[in-house]
This record gives sequence, structure tokens and C-alpha cells, in this order.
Amino acid sequence: MNTKNINYKLPKLASFKALVLIGLLLISIVSARAQDKKTILGTIFDSDGQPLAGATVMEKGTSNGTTADFDGNYSIEVTNGSTLEISFIGFVTKPIVINNTTASPLNVTLEADMVSLDAVELVAVGYGTMRKSDLTGAISTVNSEELVKGTLSSTEQALQGKVAGLTVVQGTGDPSSGATMRLRGGTSLTASNNPLIVIDGIPGVDINQVQPNDIASVDVLKDASATAIYGSRGANGVIIITTKSKAAGFSVSYSGISGISFASNHLDMLSANQWRSYVRGNETVGAIDYGADTDWQKELERAAYRRSHTLSMSAGGENSGMRSSITYFDNEGIVKTTGLQRLSGNINVHQFTLDKKIRFDVGLFATIDKWHPLDYRIFERAFNLNPTIPVYDENGNFTEVGGTLYENPVEILTHRTTDDKRNRLLGYFKTEFNFTPALKGVVNLSLENNAHTGNTYKPSTAVLEGRTEGGYAQKVYDEYTNMQLEAYLSYTKEFGKHMLNAMGGYSYLENTYEGFGAQRSGFETDLFEYNNLGAGQDYRLGDVYSYKGKSNLVSFYARANYSYDSRYMVTATVREDGSSRFGDNNKWGFFPSASVAWNIANEEFMDGTNNWLNQLKLRGGYGVTGNQDGIGEYKSLSILGVGQDSYYDPATDSWKLAYSPTQNPNPDLKWESTEQFNVGLDFGLFGRITGSLEWYSKTTKDLLYTYQVPQPPYLVGTMLANVGELSNKGIELTLNANIINNDKFKWDANLNLSSNEQKIEKLSNQVYETDVIYSGSLHGLSGMSNQFSQIIKEGYPVGTFWGYESSGLDENGAFILSEEKTDIGDIQPSLNVGIGMNFTYDSFDFSFSGYGMFGQDVLNATNMMLYDPNRLPAYNVPDDFLDSGITSDPTYSSYWVEDASFFRLQNVTFGYTVPMDKVFSKLRLYLMGENLAVFTGYNGVDPEVDMTGLADPGLDRFNNYPRPTTVSFGLNITLKN
Repeated sequence: MNTKNINYKLPKLASFKALVLIGLLLISIVSARAQDKKTILGTIFDSDGQPLAGATVMEKGTSNGTTADFDGNYSIEVTNGSTLEISFIGFVTKPIVINNTTASPLNVTLEADMVSLDAVELVAVGYGTMRKSDLTGAISTVNSEELVKGTLSSTEQALQGKVAGLTVVQGTGDPSSGATMRLRGGTSLTASNNPLIVIDGIPGVDINQVQPNDIASVDVLKDASATAIYGSRGANGVIIITTKSKAAGFSVSYSGISGISFASNHLDMLSANQWRSYVRGNETVGAIDYGADTDWQKELERAAYRRSHTLSMSAGGENSGMRSSITYFDNEGIVKTTGLQRLSGNINVHQFTLDKKIRFDVGLFATIDKWHPLDYRIFERAFNLNPTIPVYDENGNFTEVGGTLYENPVEILTHRTTDDKRNRLLGYFKTEFNFTPALKGVVNLSLENNAHTGNTYKPSTAVLEGRTEGGYAQKVYDEYTNMQLEAYLSYTKEFGKHMLNAMGGYSYLENTYEGFGAQRSGFETDLFEYNNLGAGQDYRLGDVYSYKGKSNLVSFYARANYSYDSRYMVTATVREDGSSRFGDNNKWGFFPSASVAWNIANEEFMDGTNNWLNQLKLRGGYGVTGNQDGIGEYKSLSILGVGQDSYYDPATDSWKLAYSPTQNPNPDLKWESTEQFNVGLDFGLFGRITGSLEWYSKTTKDLLYTYQVPQPPYLVGTMLANVGELSNKGIELTLNANIINNDKFKWDANLNLSSNEQKIEKLSNQVYETDVIYSGSLHGLSGMSNQFSQIIKEGYPVGTFWGYESSGLDENGAFILSEEKTDIGDIQPSLNVGIGMNFTYDSFDFSFSGYGMFGQDVLNATNMMLYDPNRLPAYNVPDDFLDSGITSDPTYSSYWVEDASFFRLQNVTFGYTVPMDKVFSKLRLYLMGENLAVFTGYNGVDPEVDMTGLADPGLDRFNNYPRPTTVSFGLNITLKN
């Protein structure tokens, strides 16, 4: 045995045992401590179920903490028995005690602190978001709870009366007709005046791609300092729609509403008995009593059913989430055969990868609409026909009585087939790269497709067109596709009291549109309807047509926001757009803007006012935006087209159609540009009232219009050119009040007011001249061929009624008219109002909303035609015509231009939320009334008349599709795990 070796190993063995003992002791200590530790993860939401990015999660009394990511997700290791404090500026801090029974994931909902919520509310500003407290531009936000509820056939209606300065007009009760929007007045004569729509970051899409139930919030960018980031498409303002994303955990929701609609108003025409009494009393010669008692307006109508069902599902974890919904909407029109059926669905999914360095978003919106277009000539016939004429004769056929504009309106309505369909599709793939906590890159690819088909067949027995054509069939198809790429970098950094946000990017848009149409007449049978055009035997030039076009828009843009100590803010934006629509000399447009803000409430000298004045910020901005929608594709080029003339080609021994110039080239053609100044004041009082006051002045230059030009030197007698100027000046006030807020009873109110003054500043220059542009055509009305009711003239607003001033009737019942035509009113409202109130008591809720327009005029062309002494006894007249004393033929004058001011009680809702167990997180039942009352002095069917375009804005001209009153019952159910 080697003693040396033994002695050598003994100390090593002892050392090893000691190390083992120490290791075991450390493991036991660590294990014991590990048993006291617990990893908690989850998601932080606000009361609307939206994630709170940047919320703070702290272990109370320690420095251990973390912040929630973009989707509100967090993860933290804490000690058992400790308290987590979850906070976010503008929300009430929520403490949670952690113990062995605490579940993970731990999802937390924070309640808003109404006093300081504005400080952190995020607002979409185009290619990003900003805190509301840091805004320097004029931006209004409407959340999902504030949108108009009900059975809405167009998404525009959800914003009606909700934003100061935004006018939404639903000019007809036809469910297949959309609304028109104007933000701070129209800026163009011939181009679109609708705001640019942005859905989930995709600009220029159809607002009806998204349904009201899927909207989380709407941000309305009003002034040029906010909209200049969209350059040549931002002159009419921008509406940014953010759709709902995933909610906490897994949830399923159902929203259903069903109701019945009926006509809210009619023209009061003579009944059959009144007509007979008049004929007998006046011993009228030639009057024919057909023996019936027919209310022709009501014969066209029905009690219509409305129903809407939406099913949505949301799920999400720490690294992924999804939300999907499907909606079925069926709105029967109150005029027979009309209506709108809509099936829509959407899904959006997001996924994080590489330790949340990269986020992928995929979204898809799809909508199918089906409806039956209406022949609006039925309303004029309904007012014309003798009320003693029966709808059907003794053989059960439609009654026919000869006479001009005297066709049976029920036959026109029902004795033909019209079927239209529209498919909308919007898809996007978005990637976000978080290079560093401060630097982020975004690439967004999107595709929008909108395809419409129209089908019409008028049988050979149809009174209008069908008989003369021997049966008439038509099919049309039109489609447009927008493909877009948006790529930008954004940098956000806070250092001390300084905050800097900068971004810059590139955009590419390709728009392709195409369509075709075909029609035939002369059918031996009506069995094919519109499904076999080849069976028609009559061939005419123009029976078949097709077209296709494409345009491109390339853009570079940048924006920088700087804030010092949350007191002084500056924003600067530039964008440069290059468009294939522009002329060779103006291929690129430059659109700059700048704005500043001073948060006065954060100054030291305001410390003593915090108990009553908790917010006060002054803003000012200037910018230039554009509108390229008035320039169609290829409008700057010389174009040849097929003419009506033909020539003999000896080479082929045949006659051929001749091509000739149809458009002059204009290399100077460019966008319409709008300069806008804006001054705003944001305020908060007593911790319960918030509001803003805005003043703006904007001038649109280079207005597009088609001018007459001499021949020669021009080959064609007209030219599209940039010449005119148009101004809009206005003021807006928005107020929101949390009047009462206690455990049982809450009362909120909101009010918005806006006033806009418009004027044409310029119409001519040295090259293109015109003194006046005539609009509001009266052609087609009895005795008014080639007459116009309005003028576009320097010094007047668009839609100025120009005619004879009437001072009433003389002793013989003739109109007393001025010698010269003059300004007799205009279609521009001087005041727009929106109001709403919400009450909750325990589980009950009650709300109402309304909107109004004041000061606008409407030409009641319907009454102008109906109050004609020559109509009786063959044609019908309004009831009060018999007492009017009118003996003159219809004459356009101020007598028929009426003040169309109105206030509409838009929506009244009474609801009850049923207390539920864990199965249902929410069950609400409600009763709703829509369009319950209209307060107006207007004498027509409805004072809300379409104000768009130059053809017939502000003309109530036999287009009286009654606006329905609807009473509905609704149900909302939400299930969460």
C-alpha cells in the first residue's frame, strides 16, 4: 500500500464532501426561495377591451417591474404574498395580491380616470399614433360606444351628427343609397368632396369595406397640418377607422337587432272623396271618376322588416391573437321591391416572433351586397294620377289611362326585373420590425377589389320602354382594383423632458379599373329575362361597350413631432406625390405643413387652477393639401375616339367608323390645392367637462373645370383646366360632459356645433374665361326645358339659387316677381348641430341622439310642379293647393325656395343588462327607435336633400323615397372564459 497516495486522496475526498454539502445547502436555499417566487403573465385592457400598450406592472415596494407590449401583454416574476400595482396614466391604479391561488394568465382591466384620460389617449394621425395631449392639429375622435347605432345600411351613417364640422347627408330613404360626407365645406366643383378613408392603415378604400359593429374608433383629421401627410388626397380631410382587435382571453359575442319600418311622412294629396267634392263643387267639365279610392303613395309602400345579426370571436395569448366576425344584414325598403341584403365578414390575425422583434398582421374584409335599383319616375306618377283610378282593372291587369307622365306607378315598380350585386374585398399583410426600442419599421401590402354587376329586364308588356323596345335587357359590369405598398420607419425617443418622434416613408399605389356593358331589345319571349342577350333581334350602334384604364401614384413623406416638458409641441410634415394623372409640366406635387401647440395647463403659473381648470392647450397650424380626384386617367393627353361619322374604305370595299379627336392635350393639368390655417383651443373644466374650439380658413386654388375654348387653334371645343379659387371659413365647438358619475347613476352628454361660410373667389384667368356656370338643371319639368335654378359665380357660394324674387300673389292669384333675376338663397347650411345623452342607473340604460342643419335652402321643385291650376281634374294636386289662390302656371322663383332647416331625433334606446353568472359576461336587451321625429318648417316630404354635385344639388324633385321610422328590439351577448 502506498501511504503517500492514501494521504493524498483523503483531503480531496473531504473537500468533495464539503462541496457537496455546500451545494445541497445552496440548492435547498434556492429551492426554498423559488417556492416563494411566481411568474405572472397576462394582458392589460381598458374598459372597452382594447389593450393598453405601455401599462406599468410593479411589485409594490421594490424596483421589480415591467411594461406591457404593443398588445398589452406582460410577464413578471414576483414573490408570493406580494402586491402587484398595475397602472397607466389616465387610468385608476389597480392593486392585486399574489398568492398560491393566483391564476396565470392574469388579465387585468383598468378603469379610466376621467380627469387625466386625455393625457394618454392614443389618436391615429396617419402612419402612426400620438398621445392626445401631444396633438398639434385638429383631430376629433369617436369611439365605438359613441357611434350611431341601429340598422344602418351605410357605414357613413354611423358618424352622422358625431363630429363638429363633418356633415353627413342621407338624401333619400332608399336603403341601397349611401350617404355623402363633407368636412369643413366642399373644396371642389367637379372632383370628389368626400374625405379620404383609411381603414387599418390602408388609405383610399371604400368606407363600407368595414361594418359599424367592427369599428373600435374613428379619428377625423380636419386641418391641413394633420392631413398633409396624405398629400394630393387629403384636401377634403381624412377619416381613419381602426377596427376591433382581440379581447382578453377567448370570447364570443352575438349582436342581433330586428325591427319594423314604415314611412314617416307623405305629401298630403287630394283623396278620392276630396277630388270628387272639388269636381262637383266646381262643375268641372271633362272630369272622369273611375270609381276607386286609391292612395298612390301608399300603394307603393309596405311595412318593411329590418334585421341584423353579427357573430364575432376573439382569442389571444402572449405572442398571437385573432378576431373574426360575420354579419348578415337584411333591410327591406319601405317601397315595394326595394331593399338591401348584405353578408360581410372579416378576420385579422397577428403573430410575434424572434422575441417580439417582429410582428405579422394579416387582415381580410369581404362584403357581398344585393339590391334592386328603383325607377324613381314612380314618385312623379304617384303624384300625378287621379285618386279615383284603381290600381288594377276588372280583369286583374294593371289599369292603364292615357296621358303624359300618367303611367301606372305600381306597374312601373313591379313589372320588370332589376338585380344588382356588389362584391367588396380588402386584404392586407403587414410586418413590423422592432430594430430597437426606439426604431421601428413597417411594411404594409394591401389589395382592394370592388366589383359591381347590374342586370335589368323590361318585358315586352312593360309600359315604359318594354313595349316600344319589344322587350329590353341589359347587363353591366364594372370593377376597380387598388394595390398599395406602404413602407416607413418611425423613431420615438424620450430623453429627460424632451420627446422626439420622427417618421419617413414611401408609398406606391396602382389603380386599375375596367368594365363593359351590353343591351339588346326585340325579344320573342320574356322567359330569358336578362340571361340571354343574344336572343334579342334588334342590333344598334352602342349596344356593346367596354373600357379599361390604369393610374399610378408614387409618394415620399416624412413627419417630425417634438415636445418639451409636455408644454410646447411642434409638428412638421412634408409629402411629395407623383401621379400619372398629372400633366407633363406638373408630374410632382409638394405638400408641406407645420403646427405648434402650447399646453398652458402645465405651466407653473397655472398650479392654482387645477381644481377647476385641468386642461388648457392652444394650437395653431398651416398646411397645403391636394385633391387629384377631379383628374381622370389620361385627361392631360390628346385622345382619339370613335365618332358618329363613317367613311368608305375602297381597299376593303366597306364603310368604316371614323376616329376623331375627342380631347385636347393639357400638359399643365395638375391637382387642386387647398391651403388651410387652423387655430384651436382644448380645455377641461372641473374634471367633468372637456371640449375644443376651432377656427379655420382654407382656400382651394387651381379648381378644375371644363372650359369652352376656340376652334381653331384647338381641335376640340372644351378643355379641362386648373383656374378657379374657392374659400371656406368656419368655427367649431365640441363639448363633452360627465355630468353625474356615482355608483348607481351616470349621466353623460355631448354637443357639437359648426358653422361654415363658403364663397367662389375666382373662375377665370387670361386663358380660360367664364362669367357664370349654370347648375341645378330643371330640364324635364313641365315648361322648364333648358332652364337652370343655380349659378356658380364669383362672390357667391356653390349652390346659389338664381331666379326671380317673389313677393307673393296679386289679387288675381298671379305671382308678383322682380324684373331681374337675383340671389334667392343657397344650399349651404349656416349651422350644423349634433347632440347626444347617455344615462345609466344600476343595470338600466337610456340614450338619445339627434342632429340638425340650419340655414340651408332647398328648391321644392315637387311643389312647384304640383301647385299648377292646370292639373285638375286630370292630375292630382296637394290638399292645400285648393286654398293657395295660385292661378299662374309653374314659374321658378323664390316662392318655391324654402328654408329647409331641421332637427332630427335620430335614435332613442332603452336597455337593460341582465346580471349574469360566470357563463355570460354580458347579456343586454334593448328597445330602439330610429328617426322618431323631425322638427322643420319645410313643406316637402323630408328637408334632408342631397347637396352634392352640380346637376341638381338641393333640389327636391320627385325623388321622394320616404325616410323610414323604425322600431327595433335588440340583444347583445358576450361569453368569455
